[in-house]
Amino acid sequence: MRILVIGGGGREHAIAWKISNNSSVEEIFAIPGNGGLQKLAKCFSQPSDISGLADFALEHKIDLTFVGPEALLVAGIVDEFERRGLKIFGPTKKAAQIEGSKSFAKNIMQKYQIPAAVASTFTNYGEACRFIEYQSPPFVIKADGLAGGKGVTIAESLAEAKQALHECLVSKKFGASGEKVLIEEYLEGQEVSVLSFSDGTTILPMAPAQDYKRVYDNDQGPNTGGMGCYSPVPVVDKQTYQEIVEKIIEPTITALSQEGIKYKGVLYAGIILTKEGPKVLEYNCRFGDPETQVIIPRYQGDLLEAMLAVVEENLSNYLLEWTNEKCITVVLASEGYPRSPLTGREISGLEKASQIEGVTIFQAGTRSENGKVYTSGGRVLNVTALGKSFSQARERAYSAARLIKFEGCHYRCDIASRAVEASKEAQLPSNV
Repeated sequence: MRILVIGGGGREHAIAWKISNNSSVEEIFAIPGNGGLQKLAKCFSQPSDISGLADFALEHKIDLTFVGPEALLVAGIVDEFERRGLKIFGPTKKAAQIEGSKSFAKNIMQKYQIPAAVASTFTNYGEACRFIEYQSPPFVIKADGLAGGKGVTIAESLAEAKQALHECLVSKKFGASGEKVLIEEYLEGQEVSVLSFSDGTTILPMAPAQDYKRVYDNDQGPNTGGMGCYSPVPVVDKQTYQEIVEKIIEPTITALSQEGIKYKGVLYAGIILTKEGPKVLEYNCRFGDPETQVIIPRYQGDLLEAMLAVVEENLSNYLLEWTNEKCITVVLASEGYPRSPLTGREISGLEKASQIEGVTIFQAGTRSENGKVYTSGGRVLNVTALGKSFSQARERAYSAARLIKFEGCHYRCDIASRAVEASKEAQLPSNV
């Protein structure tokens, strides 16, 4: 089979790495790819538009296309590929609204009584400000559309909340994505990500993961696309996992079906574990990043077969199996990330770091040139490690991270520390 992977992050590197294990894979192509993907795939910088990508798939006789970035899914790449008779993994444009519009997702949750934070939607700055003046902080301000994981502000004061509203509705920081905002109830609890395969009828939830959004240790600093992650999640015991699946995941797919939308692909549910039970914080219409980098190494099955089962609506005949090992990933970021990352800096130590037992390095913001690897983005590397315990996985990952050098490199030092510190891990769901 000939596979096309669209995207250039650590998520896409992890997907291609796993898919390459299938003996039927003849060749992998990547657009645009990165320094790591170049070792697994033929990388092309263009095309980037949907029509051009479909042309590329036809020209290169691609048997299955995987799409990483949400923007292309929201723009309707699946609809165009299917119109041309091309197999592609991901939701249609209508289904991708679950991520593309937070107000659309919120309406689904409210209509079908899926547990989530209460929210109000605004398009006028003055009206939004008057609303929060009668509320108590902290305030959760969300741009309605796609914002690269940076469209959510948790404001501790009225002034900070008004500034966030101004950035969206007046300054147009997020363009059209911020022309509508949600002011959402603040919920307390640990967050967890649960990704599920769906073929529109059958749903297969994956192992849970917990990521770290803030750029600095102890959840300080601005939000990022994710600075690290681990799987499984000790606080998600069997009962909690079942509750998430039965009260959130399954009802969401059913709700979309009742709205005339067949959801095929991966549904990512960002969950917060409150005192009242699990509630939805957000939905994404694709594999998460960096969640993928800790879920995929624990997956014992054939990822390509699972994807084909989704595309061909044959998921009921498929099972997911997981290793009992723990997995963590630490993101190494460029100087200035997440605001203004500085790039073009040579990376050393990758080979030595990769030789540590249990370690796999998924490249993200990198480029390869004349046998050397350079930084090319904000999140540069995902240093991923498996271990029999969180302590072992964590020691391996950070030992590898310390061997990698590039000017301005920074990373969080507390990834999975809460899992290590847990005196007794909760019983995890079978095969999760």
